[in-house]
Amino acid sequence: MAILNKWQYFCSLLKKMERNATMSKNDKFKENHEEVDFDDAGINDQEIAEENVIDALSELQNEFEKEKDRYLRLFAEFENYKKRTSRERIEMFKTAGGDVITSLLPVLDDFERAIKEIEKIEDDNHFKGVELINAKLLETLKTKGLQLMDVKPGDTFDADSHEAITQIPAPEKKLKGKIIDVVEKGYMLGDKIIRYPKVVIGQ
Repeated sequence: MAILNKWQYFCSLLKKMERNATMSKNDKFKENHEEVDFDDAGINDQEIAEENVIDALSELQNEFEKEKDRYLRLFAEFENYKKRTSRERIEMFKTAGGDVITSLLPVLDDFERAIKEIEKIEDDNHFKGVELINAKLLETLKTKGLQLMDVKPGDTFDADSHEAITQIPAPEKKLKGKIIDVVEKGYMLGDKIIRYPKVVIGQ
């Protein structure tokens, strides 16, 4: 609103300058109803008008710079807000998905135990059916970012990636400090470990 008022004032000054430039001496006399030194009065009016225009332009420029700076700040804050809320939304989805997937890991364990038991009774029909369901569930979870950690006997124990539940004498010298058995598989969701593999290490 302030800029609009100043712009209107600026336009009125320009109109006044134009009127003064085209107005005849007689017209000026009629307008002022008094005798003046036309040349001096015209020059003074012109100079004052020019100074007023310059002042008005300067004020408009300052107001414009302020509004421009304010706009740029608001735009930057809005962009940061969008990025922040986008990150928070992604993290929320990841966390929610992670909770659901973590709760399904015991189901995968149960399927694995069931498959081992069915193998013992040599029932091919039941074995194939359970194995198919297990594979489908695992594949579905993989599409959501679940990854099975590749841990096997003989690997070097890493406290940052493995959870040691017990230690036993190493059956061979080369297995000291190594993984002897994997009791429970570990899984990752993206780059994050959601369940550490439980292992037995040799001492």
